[in-house]
Amino acid sequence: ISVLEVIPFIFLLCWNLEIPSFQPGILYQYRYTLEVQLDYVSRLSLQGSQMQAEALVQVHLLWRNHAGEQLLQIQVCDGFKIQNVTGDPSTEVVLGKEDTAELQLPVFLHWNNGKVCIYGDSGGRSQILNLKRGLISLLQFQPHSGTATEEDVSGSCQVTYVVSKDSIVKTKDLQSCTRPKFGFTSVNKIFGVLWQPTSNSFYSVHRSLIQSVLSEESYVVSPTLKSSTGTKITSRQQLKLVSSSMPGPAETLGESLQEALAGILEKHQPLSTISELFKRTCMQCPSLKTYLRTLGNRRVKMDVSKVSTTWQFHRFIQMLRGAKKRDVLQLLRKAPEKMVTFFIDAAVAAQSTASLAALSEFLDFSSQGQVPLLEQFLYAAAFSPQPSKELLRLVLDKLNGKELDPAIWETGIIVIGCLVGKLCRMKLCGLQEVGLGMETVLRRLRDTKENSEIIIYLLSLQNALLPETIPTLLHYAEEGSAGVSGTAVSALQRFSSQHITGEVKKAMRRIFHQKSRNYEKTSRLAAAEILLDNEPLPMDLTNILLATRELEAEMSKFLLSKIQTSLHSHHHPARKAMKEILKDPQINNYNYLSKAGSSSSFSGPLAVTDDMLSTFSLELLFTESGLLRKSVSGFMLRSHGHQLQAAQVSIEAKGLESVLGESNPEEEEEQELMAGMSAIFFDVQLRPIVFFQGYTDLMAKVLLSSGEPTSVVKGTVLLMDHEQAIPLQSGLQTVIKLQGALGLDISANIDINLWEQESRTSVKTRGGLAIDFTTEIDAPFFQATVKSQTEAEASINFDTSVRFSGNPVLMCLQLREEQLPYREIFTISESSPNQSITVRKGRRGTIAGRELSLHRANSEMCKILLTEAKEQ
Repeated sequence: ISVLEVIPFIFLLCWNLEIPSFQPGILYQYRYTLEVQLDYVSRLSLQGSQMQAEALVQVHLLWRNHAGEQLLQIQVCDGFKIQNVTGDPSTEVVLGKEDTAELQLPVFLHWNNGKVCIYGDSGGRSQILNLKRGLISLLQFQPHSGTATEEDVSGSCQVTYVVSKDSIVKTKDLQSCTRPKFGFTSVNKIFGVLWQPTSNSFYSVHRSLIQSVLSEESYVVSPTLKSSTGTKITSRQQLKLVSSSMPGPAETLGESLQEALAGILEKHQPLSTISELFKRTCMQCPSLKTYLRTLGNRRVKMDVSKVSTTWQFHRFIQMLRGAKKRDVLQLLRKAPEKMVTFFIDAAVAAQSTASLAALSEFLDFSSQGQVPLLEQFLYAAAFSPQPSKELLRLVLDKLNGKELDPAIWETGIIVIGCLVGKLCRMKLCGLQEVGLGMETVLRRLRDTKENSEIIIYLLSLQNALLPETIPTLLHYAEEGSAGVSGTAVSALQRFSSQHITGEVKKAMRRIFHQKSRNYEKTSRLAAAEILLDNEPLPMDLTNILLATRELEAEMSKFLLSKIQTSLHSHHHPARKAMKEILKDPQINNYNYLSKAGSSSSFSGPLAVTDDMLSTFSLELLFTESGLLRKSVSGFMLRSHGHQLQAAQVSIEAKGLESVLGESNPEEEEEQELMAGMSAIFFDVQLRPIVFFQGYTDLMAKVLLSSGEPTSVVKGTVLLMDHEQAIPLQSGLQTVIKLQGALGLDISANIDINLWEQESRTSVKTRGGLAIDFTTEIDAPFFQATVKSQTEAEASINFDTSVRFSGNPVLMCLQLREEQLPYREIFTISESSPNQSITVRKGRRGTIAGRELSLHRANSEMCKILLTEAKEQ
């Protein structure tokens, strides 16, 4: 870049405009226009909502001093002339007398070197005062180039100025603005919103007098998971000088600003320049009181996996957020038995003081009869998208010092960790309740010697995912029993790479290579995965590959399959280093990489959109006898730099060889007969389920089995809960609301036929999803709402069939997605004193079902088993 090119830029930055000023004794008249438009961002052709307003504004100088400070009186002369151009453009909206009178009350602006302060009457409606704030904020500007922090109607924001001879360009960074807290959002950002704001103002100045101001801003807001369906808000303000020749009031005398104000106002306390945020009162929303009158007459028919039930859940959350404790308590006590769990889910999701107080009184943790309800409450708390300290306090109080059912105790401890972790991610780790919750788990963990209890506490720490608990997890990973060690290492796998430090990697090397003691194979493999998945060192990759020569065949096969999967993934952290290592022919050869065995690791995409990548992974580990030792299937969502473990189901079996009269001397240890399942849904680790433990338990369940599946999760989960207010430059307010709920019914079944030497496991997931995305604009004379509603019903089946009568053992895995019907409804409504308009459009469709092809070996075994089944 040459010097000649740089000089004009430096000159522009150093330019200082003469301080704009108004002259005493002159009445300046400006025409003020305001335009606001609310549009859909959608493939549907749908007209948005638009409003225009116009007013004549008078400005005159009241007081000034030699330092350049000025006190201006600003007054709207004749009220707003408003046109609602969405309906009939010729129709003018008439503002009420009270609003018009309040709007015409003057406000006083103190201008001091680009900073403004407002004085006036603080009474009246906040919406009217916000309009005045929006008008006055146009007169706040710096007469020199640079970046500053300014406070205006949008909040305290970073603003950049570029000043030239007769103009100023002001760019406001709206994402930097800080203002009083309003609303809430989900802990996981995948379930939040994306917003892209811009704000620019252009000033024209001639002979130290503002000739015109044009301010334009826009916001594009959409759900994170679906940016193709959102809303665009555009706002445009213009202030244009129309007259500066009329005589005005004389200049007020006074040595100071306070003396000048004392002669004008009895009370001259400054008003905040930041917009006052408020909530719209819903006049037509259903109330809980009304519902309770008809509760006894309602027919109970509720399937949580149906969309109709999920929409009902949305409505109940709104009812409960505005209800009183006595009404919520009456609902819980008088509800039909089949609906109580539904109401508990809604009361927890509402997170209101009244609903939590009613739950506290209704739930009795010492009652055996309420065990299903208590577990429903605890899981509802765990899945809460933005839990409160009051919810954590309620859980802690209910678990403290009581004789609890073992299942409730285990679930409660696991849920404490989940709530603590979520509150910490909400930057509330310093709360007393959070400290008490973490201290409770860690203290009880130190005090117990029972392996079953230790595992529950470790699962609680896994849900919390607090970096300060990593040393505790490392201790139990290296020193604990087989089950304890495996649980601790699995918990460490959930931490992000930044927390997998050198100390963690050293411990994982000791576990995998068995430097100090022998470890169970699942612990060793999990330790190897941590080394592979977190910025692996070439040394670790080489040592893991070399170790496959010494490992049992199935362990070796599993690790090599894991490495092959990493090579096929472009984003895997080990890919680049692994490709370099495999250039060595002493490692990349048949002897190393072609191991016999059935174990495998697979990962691949399920769905890819502009906003989301959904992947499915499957890991299978077999014993040396050919029986399934452990299977882990998972669904992961990634979106805009965030990720979520949507589901992970792990089925584990031990000691089946002894039942079948087989044994393998190469097996590391004689293991107790057991089969069970552990599940993670939406990043929440659930209480593990044991199908059977011990030979006696197995025989009892085989002989007495009803064939009914075991319920893993059944309820309605509020995934998305976001409310955000956006104050526009004009003083109008926009509120963004996103609420998404999922009705979930997950069941699992395991069927072992010892006589036919066959086993079948089935995990069935059904769900109904309903998402409501709303944008509202409020003004004293105009309201507009854009609403997008999306609904879908899905069903996924994961079945495993194993025949272990032959050699090798045959196993077939089937992952089937049933057809998925969906519907979208788009609504635009607006109202003013003159008219009310509602426009609605929609579309629906069905995504065909499919069966996923996992890998070739599985397809071949499925073909054999399914063919034989048909022949029989």
